[in-house]
Amino acid sequence: MSFHTSNVRPKPDQVLLDLADYVYDVEIQSPEAYQTARFSMIDALGCGFLALRYPECTKHLGPIVPGTLVPHGAKVPGTQYQLDPVTAAFNIGCMIRWLDYNDTWLAAEWGHPSDNLGGILAAADYISRRNAADGLEPLVMKDVLTAMIKAHEIQGVLALENSFNRVGLDHVLLVKVATAAVVTKLLGGSKEEMINAVSNAWVDGQALRTYRHAPNTGSRKSWAAGDATSRAVRLSLMALKGEMGYPSALTAKTWGFYDVLFKGNEFKFQRPYGSYVMENVLFKISYPAEFHAQTAVECAIRLHPELEGRLEDIDRIVLTTHESAIRIIDKKGPLHNPADRDHCLQYMVAIGLIFGELTADHYEDTIASDPRIDALRDKMVTQEDLRYTHEYHEPNLRSIANAVQIFFNDGSCTEKVEVEFPIGHSKRRAEGIPLLEQKFEANLATRFPHKQMQAIKELCLNQQELEQMPVHHFVDRFVI
Repeated sequence: MSFHTSNVRPKPDQVLLDLADYVYDVEIQSPEAYQTARFSMIDALGCGFLALRYPECTKHLGPIVPGTLVPHGAKVPGTQYQLDPVTAAFNIGCMIRWLDYNDTWLAAEWGHPSDNLGGILAAADYISRRNAADGLEPLVMKDVLTAMIKAHEIQGVLALENSFNRVGLDHVLLVKVATAAVVTKLLGGSKEEMINAVSNAWVDGQALRTYRHAPNTGSRKSWAAGDATSRAVRLSLMALKGEMGYPSALTAKTWGFYDVLFKGNEFKFQRPYGSYVMENVLFKISYPAEFHAQTAVECAIRLHPELEGRLEDIDRIVLTTHESAIRIIDKKGPLHNPADRDHCLQYMVAIGLIFGELTADHYEDTIASDPRIDALRDKMVTQEDLRYTHEYHEPNLRSIANAVQIFFNDGSCTEKVEVEFPIGHSKRRAEGIPLLEQKFEANLATRFPHKQMQAIKELCLNQQELEQMPVHHFVDRFVI
């Protein structure tokens, strides 16, 4: 007896069709989403400018072959590079993510939706320069913001109910999918070409999370999103040349994504695509730290004044947190590099307690060698609060709660300092936006002369003027 597999080509998976309908047919009507997209963009770019201070980041930037010139190529903000859009996407994405300081989305899956900006801005800049050279209309920055809103939504809605980390896959696969979807449209592709590009993104072998976790935590976590967003631009360009797609990339028995990489489970969806994710995205305003630790660091800094001259008198430090933080950043033992340290709850809390602040420099070897840090880490006890875990997943709350309490050798203790929502949370938006603007200005000051910085700031804080500006004129403002 023989069995034959049907070779009838199926219709595209419903997930692919829904993405295409959203990207091509849904008009974003929310002024809040566009305003938040502007904040997300300037914050992400600012994080990239700050990262240019670090040689471990800048060694990855520039053309693959030194000296390569690309007429009408995409420019890399904060540099003098003008590159092909695939390489430019890697450069911009690498800069944005290097310091773990851009926006965040926390659900069943975690991630950083502004990672998609690397591919979006590179593709939009490239097509605008090419159009301008050919006498055609360039894209404007509202097109970029629209693409950001939709990329945020795709990445975030897929993350709400689907945990890729629990099957060992890294969240950057969602960056690849979201970027491929919106970039294909920016480049002038059809729905069919978008489905082809996105299906190839799902077919790609996906990145393992091992570079984010002990004992292998390393710097790949800082360039993985740049790699994903640039790969998406590559797949989109291939689709526009007529490269075929794979309609049942997700659902094909035995060989599809669900069976091979998702334990046979289909994706679950909590809500239709709209602008929910952008409106509720989390900003990292105060600290360049893994987001599950943001409120813990805020607690530690509040306690810092009570510890002057008393560090050696501490008996134990109790960290109360939620399950996701325990699974990702609860670490004992040696920490080997900055990427290891900014994903260690205990290290970040220790820095806050000792120094009363946390900056990117605190992860470098010079400060990490301070013996007080590991001495405090050794005294920390981590425990889960089930309420924190529940409210982390509650759609109307999505808290990221932590508490810190310090007990001394003489039997006394501090109050239990609890923070449920970080300052970058939508529930603290009014408090956070002025600080976000200050963060952007400070990051600009690390890279640009004062006059250029002031002109950039004035443009970026003007919603209407920014939206109407041609993309290549916007990017030209950032050439140094």
